Amino acid sequence: MIRFIIFLIVTAGLAFSAAWLADRPGEVAVNWLGYHADTSVAVLVGAVAALIGAVLIVWTLFVSLWTAPGKLSRRSAQRRAARAQHAISRGLVAIGAGDVRAALRHARDAERHAADHPLTLLLQAQTAQLSGVKDSADVAFRAMADRPDTKLLGLHGLFIEAQRRNDAVAARGYAEEAAKAAPSLAWAGQATFDFHCADGDWAGALAALDRNNKAGLVEKDTYLRQRAVLLTAQAMSLEHTERPAAAGLAYEAVKLCPGLTPAAALAGRLLAQDGERRRAGRILEAAWREAPHPDIAEAYSDLVPGASARERLARMRTLARLAENHLESRIAVARAALDAREFAEAREALKPLIASPTRRVAALMAYLEEAETGDIGRAREWMARAVHAALDPVWTADGLIAEHWMPVSPATGRLDAFRWRVPVADLTPRGPLLEPAPSPPAIPAPAIPAPSGPPAVIAKDVSPKDVSPKNSGSRNVSPRVADTAARPIPEAKPEPSLAETKVPDSKPESMAIELKPDSAIEIAPAAPDTTPGITPSLHVPDDPGPEPAPQQPRVKPANSGRGMLSWFSRDAAG
Repeated sequence: MIRFIIFLIVTAGLAFSAAWLADRPGEVAVNWLGYHADTSVAVLVGAVAALIGAVLIVWTLFVSLWTAPGKLSRRSAQRRAARAQHAISRGLVAIGAGDVRAALRHARDAERHAADHPLTLLLQAQTAQLSGVKDSADVAFRAMADRPDTKLLGLHGLFIEAQRRNDAVAARGYAEEAAKAAPSLAWAGQATFDFHCADGDWAGALAALDRNNKAGLVEKDTYLRQRAVLLTAQAMSLEHTERPAAAGLAYEAVKLCPGLTPAAALAGRLLAQDGERRRAGRILEAAWREAPHPDIAEAYSDLVPGASARERLARMRTLARLAENHLESRIAVARAALDAREFAEAREALKPLIASPTRRVAALMAYLEEAETGDIGRAREWMARAVHAALDPVWTADGLIAEHWMPVSPATGRLDAFRWRVPVADLTPRGPLLEPAPSPPAIPAPAIPAPSGPPAVIAKDVSPKDVSPKNSGSRNVSPRVADTAARPIPEAKPEPSLAETKVPDSKPESMAIELKPDSAIEIAPAAPDTTPGITPSLHVPDDPGPEPAPQQPRVKPANSGRGMLSWFSRDAAG
């Protein structure tokens, strides 16, 4: 509408001008180069307008002819770009759909129309990856890495290809180059950090973590936790060579993350060895309030070297009061009480746990029955309950079970992967262990065949540390159920044999018990044993036949007067 109004205004103006000139024709005389012309003003204006129009037409034609090649070239390039864009988009869709043939066809079309386009190189690389031609993918990613505008994209592609080839050296080089070019690049910073952790380069990992934190790639809580884990790992590596430096690193880790159990246990142990018992005690007590753990209890028990069993028991009572009614508090008190021969206190500590005991609790109760009363029947019942007892927490990470905490997972190299928790059932009896137990050498000894079928309780692997608190001089070591898998077994030594006996029919089920010194209890099916072994077993036949008058079953060792379960412990009385 506005254009139409403007057109009417212009037309009216021209008409008014023409009418005005017609009413005032005037006269114009022109003398030029010997020529003389007389005309009116209107004619002169018309002649000048015609001349100007002719000049404009000629200039337009000249400019059009002069710029025609460039316009044709640009239009051709635009058509090629449009075709390349179409081929690239269709090729990416084909890659997403998994259509290798269509992706190859569109990649060739894109290369023909726009060979140097960054998206064309990306399409070629992804097509090569989809078709399995890895060399072509490397060539395309290297071409992108050589261009300033696609360098980071090319390095990322080369990094992924190196990981697929399991070439850790090349992958690390690409990640470090990308992190150097762009410190805020998340994948490069994380990859560099992970490589340092997997290699055990704790100083390099700390530097990489600080760079990631400055670049804003790590949250504050995660940064503090990971830094504490790295400081703990560094302290563990220096524990036996530079103890003061290791103690300082462990103490710094505790300040950053008070709930990190390995850091607190290590700091408490090192500070106690250096004579700073008060500070070590405060650290361990704070960690116990945060999360009670057997390593904390062990370190707290060793605050004063050479302390008696009763002194250790008093210390465990103090620690247990910081987390009353917790499972670990009661177990710690029970072990210390068993070391101190305070059986009533040990029984009182374990009493709330026997309704639904874990394997450690069942083993402690078996030892308590044997050590306090010598009742082998009751001890056997508790060991039988360990067959179906609940599992105890262990250090687990990525489907692995470790005897001790480690800063990184051996399976994936991931930092801070281990967690103290109850393993899933599929991993516990048959899952992988980080320290498989070697087979002990067989030593000939008389053996008694056992009927197949009923389960047996077999003693394997227990370290004094995990069994009971320590005692100065001679010590009693409580059994601990091997609830995860077999661990290294001490070298077998000949032991006195046990005599065979029978149990009245009143027992709920027949069991076979095989015991070794300083060992834990593991439940396994009993099988006929015709090969001589170091430790004889007590077997009960399925049908014992007619029995005499019921009486308390007893086991009389062939060469010793000690009870059956006393093989679990060292002789406290010497």
